[in-house]
Amino acid sequence: MGVRPPSSGDDDEPESIEFGIAAVDAKLRDSDLSFPATKDDVAAELGHERIPYNVHGDDVALGEMLAEVTTQEFRSRQELLNELHQPFEEYRRQNSGGVFQQVRSMLPF
Repeated sequence: MGVRPPSSGDDDEPESIEFGIAAVDAKLRDSDLSFPATKDDVAAELGHERIPYNVHGDDVALGEMLAEVTTQEFRSRQELLNELHQPFEEYRRQNSGGVFQQVRSMLPF
C-alpha cells in the first residue's frame, strides 16, 4: 500500500509513503534476490530489513513476517508478496491503536 503525505502547499509533487506489501515489493526490486527462491534465501537477503506496516512509519522486521508464512519456496516475487499479505494485515490489525488509530490511518494527514 502507498499513501501520499499531506501537501505543504507547494506545487511539487509529493512522494508516496510505501508500507506493507508495497514496501516489501520495493525492497525486493532493489535486492539481488532471484526467483525461484526459498524462504531461507529471502530471509538471508532481506530478513533484517525493517518494513513499515502503516502510514505512520511503524515497522516490523521482514524476517518476523516470513516466520508466519508456511510456504518454503516461492516461484515468483508475486507469489512471495501474496504469501506475505495476510501476515502483514494481521500484524497491522493487532498492532493498531484501536478504532481511533484505524480511522486516523485512513486520513491523508
